[in-house]
Amino acid sequence: EVQLVESGGGLVQAGGSLRLSCVASGFAFRELAIGWFRQAPGKEREGVSCYGNFDGTTYYADAVKGRFTISSDNAKNTVYLQMDNLKPEDTAVYYCAAVPRPSRRPLGCGDEYDYFTQGTQVTVSS
Repeated sequence: EVQLVESGGGLVQAGGSLRLSCVASGFAFRELAIGWFRQAPGKEREGVSCYGNFDGTTYYADAVKGRFTISSDNAKNTVYLQMDNLKPEDTAVYYCAAVPRPSRRPLGCGDEYDYFTQGTQVTVSS
């Protein structure tokens, strides 16, 4: 079973930066797709950015393209989400999630993810 431990998050002013980290264990890291999802009050959870460790494929939601960068460190079994130029609308609870993806099948960033963390709060003040 996949275990995920996330860290990072917090309070930052608009235009600032934060980095989220997600360490995965219990499964072959290379065969996992790992992503970041967020849920703001009154809104549905949405996929922000996802990474396919098998082939390095990435996905970004339109709202974060050019501002967020997802990366992976295989030696540390860790996926990072660097969030730059944060906006108040980025305020949400951010979740790390994972799903087995041992092939080059198209990378999703949605309902197919099976394992989620409890979430970390990201608050961007204006």
